[in-house]
Amino acid sequence: MADHQHSHSHAPGQSCDHGHSHDNAQSPQSPAFPQPDPAAQALIDADFVPTPLALSPDPHTAVCAPHKLEKCDKCNLDFVNTNRLAKLLVANPSLLCPPPNNVVSQQLSQMVQRTKDEGNALFKAGQAGPALARYTAAAQLAVQRPPWEANQFMREELSTVVSNRSAAYFDQGDYISALADAETVISLRRNWPKGHFRKAKALLGMQKTKDAAESVRLGLSFEPQNNELLTFLNDIEKIQQKLEEKRSLKST
Repeated sequence: MADHQHSHSHAPGQSCDHGHSHDNAQSPQSPAFPQPDPAAQALIDADFVPTPLALSPDPHTAVCAPHKLEKCDKCNLDFVNTNRLAKLLVANPSLLCPPPNNVVSQQLSQMVQRTKDEGNALFKAGQAGPALARYTAAAQLAVQRPPWEANQFMREELSTVVSNRSAAYFDQGDYISALADAETVISLRRNWPKGHFRKAKALLGMQKTKDAAESVRLGLSFEPQNNELLTFLNDIEKIQQKLEEKRSLKST
């Protein structure tokens, strides 16, 4: 390696920081990308199906080319989630790529929690109607999580809110809506006992005691020592016993 000698003089107090350029300095080279495996590439090419894609007047919204629809059953295309991600990225130009899925939108979580708490306060005050509106608003916020966030956050938030809304529907005597919300909770978090409890209550309100008992037993299969479910099952069995006694009296 050649020696490079330099002679410099600096005035008193003058910084001696300086840079040097040498003709033989090598510029960094871009990393070489591996060539794709020909067999794997052939499989990808064989499965590739061209998509009739077009853009709507909004240049960030993809639609099917023939019908200009974001979700088109005839073309079997659904760009809803793709467009949602595109709009989020456009709205956040400093975001170069989606963050890791363990990054959670704290502001959105706070909004969901605050709206749900407002519903809880109204429900405890005996105002089931206004509480329903707040629970619905909280649910609408919960489903707005960015698609790159872990799905469990949305499931936990949404299931809790919808469970509370089921209770509000039950309080108003709307057992069908209470049952529908309970089914949604179970579909989101099948192993959460609260969803099965909500379903059993709605079924009992509809005077379907056998189905209500089965729903409680299913919930207990996930958490056998759940006091809420055990107590409710005992209540249902007492109701069933009284109904059996009434039937036997009528038959005699």
